[in-house]
Amino acid sequence: MDLQLTGKRVLVTGASKGIGLATAEAFLAEGAEVILVSRDAGRLSDAARSLGQGAPVTTLAAELSKAEERDRVAATVGDVDILVNNAGAIPGGGLLDMSMERWREAWDLKVFGYIHMTQLYLRRMKERKAGTIVNIIGTAGRAPRYDYICGGTGNAALIAFTSAIGGEASKFGVRVFGINPALTETDRVKTLLMARAKTNFGDETRWRELMAGLPYDRLISAAEIGRTATFLASPACGYVGGTVLDVDGGGLFR
Repeated sequence: MDLQLTGKRVLVTGASKGIGLATAEAFLAEGAEVILVSRDAGRLSDAARSLGQGAPVTTLAAELSKAEERDRVAATVGDVDILVNNAGAIPGGGLLDMSMERWREAWDLKVFGYIHMTQLYLRRMKERKAGTIVNIIGTAGRAPRYDYICGGTGNAALIAFTSAIGGEASKFGVRVFGINPALTETDRVKTLLMARAKTNFGDETRWRELMAGLPYDRLISAAEIGRTATFLASPACGYVGGTVLDVDGGGLFR
């Protein structure tokens, strides 16, 4: 199937590893031009090299927890056909385990970062009457847990935000939708599971025990989420907007 993405400009945040890098790889495979944004210039260079010499990839290091840096990204990159908001690493822990300062830091990157990047690019897309915004969120927003209270609450807010913006954006030809990955095989998820194991068992080395009973007896691969984002963002799925897709193997219903 031709996804009709050849030559499209795609901006992916949090793109130096994990789901962001896998998403960039999936778009490249369909002929798109990809701009990778992340805070670490060294990791971005490594990520670009991993995508292959001569690939239509550019990189831009930016601290997306800061409003002025988000403004800089939009000004530097210019118009894109597709924006994938993916930057964010909210730590685990209960309400009594996290300072308000740490809570704000986490939300500055993922929650306010997504909201501001969407605002910046939605305005441009509205003027062109074309464009797609994909928010990679997380199933913790559907089934919040006390030991991931900051992340679950932030994800729930982004689910509501995505649905509301997506419902309005269709009026001017722009698609906005989200994807909720469940536990995905990334370094970040391992860190979260270690923190949860320390809380539950008093021993972070027992984190693998928390994976027992997962759907299909495994974590989701980052590549699966990347391919899902690419397919849904393509003209082949041109009526997808306003929704947030749970990619969890049916785990919410088990």
